[in-house]
Amino acid sequence: MIKHIVFFKLKDSSPESIAATVAVLQNMEGKIPQLISIEVGTDVVRSERSFDIALVTEVASLEDLQAYQVHPAHKEVIAHINEVKEVSYAVDYEI
Repeated sequence: MIKHIVFFKLKDSSPESIAATVAVLQNMEGKIPQLISIEVGTDVVRSERSFDIALVTEVASLEDLQAYQVHPAHKEVIAHINEVKEVSYAVDYEI
């Protein structure tokens, strides 16, 4: 099992901008067969070192992670994220 975690800091961290990106991320649910689970959360602390959004997903294998990365629904998310992000960081690990 692979856990895929991504943190996003947006160029515009207004509540409206964050909500719009959360909706785009959540829209993947049920559309990508390889996703076992998906969770999207927004930062509640809002400190200088905080990121705006966290995405946590699980897939069964590295092969499923690769299939998720190229799925059309994920590519739509990437297009949106590339427009709105200031920076993002990811980690993928076995569980």
